[in-house]
Amino acid sequence: MARVKKGVNAHKRHKKVLKQAKGFYGQKSKVFRAANPAVMRSLRSAYIGRKRKKRDYRKLWIARINAGARMNGISYSRLMDGLKKSGIEINRKMLSEMAIYDEAGFAKLCETAKAAVTK
Repeated sequence: MARVKKGVNAHKRHKKVLKQAKGFYGQKSKVFRAANPAVMRSLRSAYIGRKRKKRDYRKLWIARINAGARMNGISYSRLMDGLKKSGIEINRKMLSEMAIYDEAGFAKLCETAKAAVTK
């Protein structure tokens, strides 16, 4: 029986990894043995970064809402509690956009939340 060598498959795999390593510094973009761990690490970091991005945006939105709320004389936690009690369902992303671009509308929401909290 003929001996089957895996040269073609290995070559394909090496080419795939080197293509992903394009733009890396020095040997990491040219030599498979250096590129493979670098690509693995970069893929892991990209995966973690996709999760981290969601956290970072939420933190940013909360900071913006808090700043806008305090300008209207209410804290972030009381604002969110008041909105929930008054039945206003609006996500943090839209609230932060309102705090920046629609100050009058955001002020009305703050007044509604204040009224709901004091009841």
